[in-house]
Formats: sequence, C-alpha cells, structure tokens
Amino acid sequence: MFTATDLACSRGERKLFHGISFALDRSEWLHVKGENGAGKTTMLRTLVGLSPADHGDVRWNGADIREHADDYRRDFVYLGHQAGLKDELTPVENLKLALMLDGFEPSEDMIVDALHRMRLQGREDLPARVLSAGQRRRVLLARLLLRPAKLWVLDEPFNALDVAGIDLLRTMIREHLDAGGIAVLTSHHVMPLEHGREIQL
Repeated sequence: MFTATDLACSRGERKLFHGISFALDRSEWLHVKGENGAGKTTMLRTLVGLSPADHGDVRWNGADIREHADDYRRDFVYLGHQAGLKDELTPVENLKLALMLDGFEPSEDMIVDALHRMRLQGREDLPARVLSAGQRRRVLLARLLLRPAKLWVLDEPFNALDVAGIDLLRTMIREHLDAGGIAVLTSHHVMPLEHGREIQL
C-alpha cells in the first residue's frame, strides 16, 4: 500500500540520503533512525509530499503521490516535531481549526473526549500558552484520535512526553496498526511493536 523506491534527498550541496526503498502493507510500520541532522525530518516531509526528492518516487496504493495528491492527503495525517499550536486558542479551538483545514468537522464532544483520553481533563478551555510542553504535545496527538487516516507519519512524536504519555502513545500506535493502519515515525525511543522495520540514515 505504501512504497518508496530509490529515494534521494539533499540540502544545498550536502546529500542527506540516497537509495532508500521500502514497502509497507496493512498493519506494518517503519522506524526511521539516525543522528540529529541525518535527514529524518526531510525524509518524512518527502514521504508526505512537502519536500521534493532529488530522485525516486513515493506511491500510495500503487499511485504516485505527486499525481494523486488530493486523494493521498485524505489518507494520511502528518505530525511534525514542532508543537504547532496557536497560543491564544484553547486545545478545543486548536483541534477544531486543524481538523477543519483537513476537511473534517468532529463535534465538540468528540474533541473533548479525545482530549480526555490524552489525560487533559480540566485543560480543554485554557489558552495553549499556559500548557506545558508535554501537554501541548498531547493536544497535537489528540488529532490522531479525531482525524480518520490510514497512514500516520510522525516526526519525533514522543518529544516532551512523560512515561505515562509515552505508554499512551505506544498504545495508540498499536491500536492503529491492529486496525490495519500503517505508520512511519522517527524516534530515539525503543519501539516494542510487532511487524516493524527499520531504516538507518
């Protein structure tokens, strides 16, 4: 369902990676590993069509993602490593805006339920600027519970999470895979999940 063939990317004159190929089917996931600056974020951005590849292609269900970009965008959710919340908006408002831009309009009750699962009870209506880094990360991750997507592409999703948050996110990823989803992620954490593959940049 999700393949990359002979991917190569560079930054300026510096080649970040080349010859990257993989094929992932339902319930499979890929762990992209490497030192800081190795190109992990660039690779994930390339996989979702945000950064151009120097060479190679990415396909979703056999179709080139560049030629079927709209269909592809409906099927994936991408979370970058920056906590991209608007400080003046509440967690509910931030999620409502992000999901609306994705073309989804869950009810406020659904958004509140997702925030409660992320253990953010009592913080739903606070401005995001007063939240800790870990709480801001949990707000972003709540989007995974609200945005239907067959493919999750997650850049350092465990950043700023405490032990309980790490366990919760691992459970969410496991549930996504058990439901037939696919995941690609970067992380310095150990990932005790089955059906995983690794790429070292």
